[in-house]
Amino acid sequence: MKSPVLLDAYGRPFARQALTQEVAAATVGGVRSPISGYPGDGLNPVRLANILREADVGDPIRYLELAETIEERDLHYQGVLGTRRRAVSQIEVKVDAASDAPEHEKHAQMIRDWLQRDELQEEMFDILDAVGKGYSFTEVTYDHSEGQYSPRLQRRDQRWFRFDRRDLATPMLLTENGQEEPLTPGKFIFARMRAKSGLPIRSGVARGAAWAWMFKAFSQRDWAIFSQTYGQPVRVGKFGPGASEQDKATLFRAVANIAGDCAAIIPESMSIDFIESGNVGSGHAMYKERCDWLDMQVSKAVLGQTATTDAVTGGLGSGAEHGDVRKDIKRADARALAATLNRDLIPIWVQMEFGPQAAYPRLRIEEPEEEDLKALADALGPLIDRGLEVEQATVLSRFGLPEPKKGAKLLRPQGAGANAIDPTDPNSEIKRNLDVIKRVEPRSPPRPALQTEGLSTAKKPGGSAEDKLTDRMLVETAAPMEAILAKIEVMMAAAGSLEELQLMLAEGFADIDVTDLAAVLGRGLMAAHAGGRVAVHEDSA
Repeated sequence: MKSPVLLDAYGRPFARQALTQEVAAATVGGVRSPISGYPGDGLNPVRLANILREADVGDPIRYLELAETIEERDLHYQGVLGTRRRAVSQIEVKVDAASDAPEHEKHAQMIRDWLQRDELQEEMFDILDAVGKGYSFTEVTYDHSEGQYSPRLQRRDQRWFRFDRRDLATPMLLTENGQEEPLTPGKFIFARMRAKSGLPIRSGVARGAAWAWMFKAFSQRDWAIFSQTYGQPVRVGKFGPGASEQDKATLFRAVANIAGDCAAIIPESMSIDFIESGNVGSGHAMYKERCDWLDMQVSKAVLGQTATTDAVTGGLGSGAEHGDVRKDIKRADARALAATLNRDLIPIWVQMEFGPQAAYPRLRIEEPEEEDLKALADALGPLIDRGLEVEQATVLSRFGLPEPKKGAKLLRPQGAGANAIDPTDPNSEIKRNLDVIKRVEPRSPPRPALQTEGLSTAKKPGGSAEDKLTDRMLVETAAPMEAILAKIEVMMAAAGSLEELQLMLAEGFADIDVTDLAAVLGRGLMAAHAGGRVAVHEDSA
């Protein structure tokens, strides 16, 4: 029985044995030399244009060396480019199994275990060298010493590769004898990061940064000359009419060397004046502003913004509206990197270990969307108070909090004490409604003072003392009864059933304020008792 044919993403067959051996390692003195040139020395517009044209027609060596030089010598470009690459290389990589089938889950778990290696971030950072140069190559060598295939990723210099002259897009490898041959199927990760559409050699940000770096180098050179010339005052030596040639030579040496030596000896008859230039401050600002402006253009090209790299605040899009890398750029880089690995690494590896599959695991490199949790909390509170039903587990998951364990000591609102609502209590919803009901405070009319005058005149026209006391009690108890009934009416409106109303009344009765009603009833009983004693005394007289 024939063994199944293993195919890469382009349908080309590959053999397991071929992928266990290195084919593109560096060779000192050979075609793939690690030693690089420095075409940036003395760069001018004509030389730069020639370097870019050479790259366009298939000879990219000087352009790639220039891109490396710019990254080394321009600290701003190095900083923003490194920020963009690190922003993506540090995002957590997740693996989705092809399906819920046990064998597919096994494939995904193998990749998850491999991703836990400490070298992963460095490997992803190297692959993202494509951001600057437009493309990158990584050789994958599978180690089979322990009976399982384990991939090892090694960055390969872009100078050791070419593109097919027919389309300038198909990558080719330079062999030891300088010949160009197709890449071994399944052996290389070919990553492209497009700053613009077009050929790979013209799609990196280094192509535009090269012009900015060259112009900034001119400004820095002129700035250095200006500083050297006008940064120190002009020294003028004066000699008298009888000075000899030797005296003049001595004075000239003193004037020429006084800036470096900070000391000089001249005859008493001579003098040295220091003349300050009046436009030094405004003159040097022109060079600084030009360098800063060029740095801002590089920041826009690499990061998509300038707020986190340049001292420009208060303008449109500054401050907290930006991260180090604009979100759309970071998301695009992360998705391009994941797509590259899902094409050139994951299917090859799974086939090496388990043979051809109908579907393969997929890597996801994406950050979770940030959520304003404070705004969510501020909005939920009033809505819940107004009866919105929200599941506790949903809120906990949004805040990244676990479910409270049974018997755990829970945090409660400050000052809540024993009256705090326990979320595990089955009646917690009723108690929450009662907590809202407590805050219902109807306005009560002012209560008139209780008067006992005339209670003993039972025989006077206008009614008996009992009738007057009853009428007065009705007036006195009206306000506190209104407050109590208002609380009960709110309970009735909030309750969904008679049983729930009964639970509310049982739980909330202690919170209903009956102080005013009890005081009125107490005074009424006292007045009735006093009136009765007066009536008994009058009848016995």
